[in-house]
Amino acid sequence: MRPIKLGVNHMTKFVFVTGGVVSSLGKGIAAASLAAILESRGLQVTLLKLDPYINVDPGTMSPFQHGEVFVTEDGAETDLDLGHYERFISSKMRKVNNFTTGQIYESVLRKERRGEYLGKTVQVIPHITNEIQEFITRGADQSWDGATDVAIVEIGGTVGDIESLPFLEAARQMSLRLGRNNAAFIHLTLVPFIASAGELKTKPTQHSVQKLREIGIIPHALLCRADRPIPDEERAKISLFSNVPLDAVISVWDSDSIYKIPSMLHKQGLDNLVCEALNLNPPAADLSMWDKLVYSLEHPEHEVRIAMVGKYVDLTESYKSLTEALIHAGIHTKSRVKVEYIDSENIEQHGVSVLKPFDAILVPGGFGKRGTEGKIAAIRYAREYNVPYLGICLGMQLAVIEFARHVAGLTNANSTEFDPVSPHPVVALITEWLDREGRIEKRDEQSDLGGTMRKGAQKCPVKPDTLASKIYGPQVNERHRHRFEVNNVYVPRLEEAGLVISARTPTENLPEMMELPNHPWFVGVQFHPEFTSTPRDGHPLFTSYIQAALAHQTQRKGS
Repeated sequence: MRPIKLGVNHMTKFVFVTGGVVSSLGKGIAAASLAAILESRGLQVTLLKLDPYINVDPGTMSPFQHGEVFVTEDGAETDLDLGHYERFISSKMRKVNNFTTGQIYESVLRKERRGEYLGKTVQVIPHITNEIQEFITRGADQSWDGATDVAIVEIGGTVGDIESLPFLEAARQMSLRLGRNNAAFIHLTLVPFIASAGELKTKPTQHSVQKLREIGIIPHALLCRADRPIPDEERAKISLFSNVPLDAVISVWDSDSIYKIPSMLHKQGLDNLVCEALNLNPPAADLSMWDKLVYSLEHPEHEVRIAMVGKYVDLTESYKSLTEALIHAGIHTKSRVKVEYIDSENIEQHGVSVLKPFDAILVPGGFGKRGTEGKIAAIRYAREYNVPYLGICLGMQLAVIEFARHVAGLTNANSTEFDPVSPHPVVALITEWLDREGRIEKRDEQSDLGGTMRKGAQKCPVKPDTLASKIYGPQVNERHRHRFEVNNVYVPRLEEAGLVISARTPTENLPEMMELPNHPWFVGVQFHPEFTSTPRDGHPLFTSYIQAALAHQTQRKGS
């Protein structure tokens, strides 16, 4: 068996977070909340997400199945839980913080083709499990420029799924190799309330822990999800049948804000349990920042209504970072931000009257032709009636198309994504792109979808004396995930008609931001600013947007 290089940084300790009974219980929030508590105790913490699906990355997966694709600064398309990680702790996630079964098998097969296994039969054990451990170790070592004290590893899926078995086996082996006090296991499970019986049922949790123990993993703590706090009697029953100490059976009930979870877990001693299991003795936790954020959430002075016009309105997980960024802006403007999802196809069928009650309009990113004319109608309404408008990625492209059609006189202007034979392709797929390593990348409609997008962070200068410069200052540095760009051929015509390109890429001179100077607040951005918003600091673009919505609301009430 080829030896595994575990713990290049020998100080790193690991916490593995698993899930049972059903998916979508909130492993990502639980892992991020624990990380936030440990960070408040002075530890350097990072998080990793292990996804059991065979896709190489979530970039081409349907939002209806997978939810949002989160983009890191180094351009990786990752699971949406990495967004939670960045919102809860101060460190930035990278490509190494998320990997899938597909990436593991792809790496193993490349090694086999190169002869690294010396002709041996390649098997799940030890080759796949070894590869998983090496990916975990590399992720922990490369997440920080300095030493990582604790790496929290979230294993996707639920215990009992065939897909996640190699990950669980790798975690078991890794904890054995690391030795005592270097690894801990936390299991998140469901305690459902059965209305007809009028009681919480602990049996699913008992069976889930039993399944985990069969694999060889004994949890140090159980996080028991329920729609209400779990009484001590039920906790004692879970403790007895799961062989987990009573103080390690932690109740995690439904909350109206994810930012209350760190305090909920800390008050029940989860961080102390973890520190004890890892033989750590850091200073006491200081969650005053989270307490202040929660206070601001619960005591707003204003309320604004935002119409988010999109086509994934039935699955709000598709816009998770965006809705959180708006909540952050509300915290920093003392406002309750009510986001209401408007189906753009309904606007196509019934008109824009549904938009009249709102204080601002937002069109998020997306792909595909369906619903685009409804979004364009919403943008026109925002422009003509002086409603604050924010367009992100596709939302900017459609704002350019709307302006080209109805202000610049370019009839039937469109994007080549929606109309390849448009007489005025004001948005088009550029054929060459300078990637992050400085290489010229060729791309066209037949290229692999994931490989043809501009992804990751890029610094761009901002045009002085613009709204963009008031928001960002002289430079903007945001993350991208898109294929199509505003066509520079048409920019002079658009600028003559009054549109302002307020930021451009320094190398290719591509439009990054646009605005309308004769409008109270109308901004389109090619990038995704929601990926860099945190509850601690908010985000200047979203804060400015909510301030504009408040001003529009005041004006409407006064008129």
